[in-house]
Amino acid sequence: MPRLRKRNRDRKHFPALPSAPAALPAPRWADGLSDVSIAGDPMAFPHLARTDLPAHPTTVGGYARLVREIAADRARWEPLVRYDALTRWYARLETGPGYEVWLLSWLPGQSSGFHDHGRSSGVMTVLAGELTERSLTAGGEGSRPLGPGGLRVFSTGHLHEMVNASLEPAVSLHLYTPGLVEMNQYPTTAADPAGAPADPAAANPGRHWAH
Repeated sequence: MPRLRKRNRDRKHFPALPSAPAALPAPRWADGLSDVSIAGDPMAFPHLARTDLPAHPTTVGGYARLVREIAADRARWEPLVRYDALTRWYARLETGPGYEVWLLSWLPGQSSGFHDHGRSSGVMTVLAGELTERSLTAGGEGSRPLGPGGLRVFSTGHLHEMVNASLEPAVSLHLYTPGLVEMNQYPTTAADPAGAPADPAAANPGRHWAH
């Protein structure tokens, strides 16, 4: 008669594995929301690559629009304004790819002198008070008053002088593209609109000449 073999005779007895712990309850936040539920998956590409950021201006129309927007935001520039009895006060307000924006103040009688802006062109506006622009062209000298709300666009090589000829302080905003790195000063009585300054030593590159 065949002999029956006990199948478990040579096997070791191991203790039973513990059962998996019960699932923990989901954490609860005071407002019922988590960072992920508010901001979305932080690893998702659309979350990292925002597309709603404002684009930097690259055209004359875009620069003019930026100047208008800054001018309308009085809370941004008005608290920064200072006045200096010895010289025009100025502060760089914004920079971007290929442009920069300056804030200037003018006490009565203060002037920039006749100058150009090197290879920069730009847009400017008066924020408060009134300025007078005196321009030198091949046809001679001309002047125009500039008050709040208007825009003055100037091209590379534009030769002019800005002066506060009124009895009240004035504030102005100037955008230069590219950023202002050169400003040639011209003697008032010896300026040659078609060429270089009468005195080459009058060419003074530097951001401190900003207007």
